[in-house]
Amino acid sequence: MRRATAWAVAGVVVGLIGLGVAVILAPLPPSPPGPEPGRSLFHAHCATCHGSDGRGHSWRARLLFLRPGNLAAPEMATLPDQYLADIVRHGGATFGKPGMPSFGFTLDDAEIQALIAYLRTLPARAAIGSYFDRRG
Repeated sequence: MRRATAWAVAGVVVGLIGLGVAVILAPLPPSPPGPEPGRSLFHAHCATCHGSDGRGHSWRARLLFLRPGNLAAPEMATLPDQYLADIVRHGGATFGKPGMPSFGFTLDDAEIQALIAYLRTLPARAAIGSYFDRRG
């Protein structure tokens, strides 16, 4: 009887580990269409935390103590390009956003500008999506 219980527990543990690995390795849904190469850069570097739509809803965001920002919020349209470039380049710690890593060693200036151009399209897409969500 003890042996059967031990095997059952082991089976459950192995199943949970397998489920965890499957969730972590599952591909992200595609990011909304937008200007390239910014869309590809967003999907590669930002979507794991900020979600494929930029709203901050991802499996990783649920695990983080500090929630990623909503990049599709209307306030994003009012932020200067230089501010966004500095956060991407240097990380968010110096700007009061400690969970945001720096990408200054990963992305060059042209890639950061392409990423910002893509980020500029997210609030407009969210507004269109919320309009259709309300009409239901």
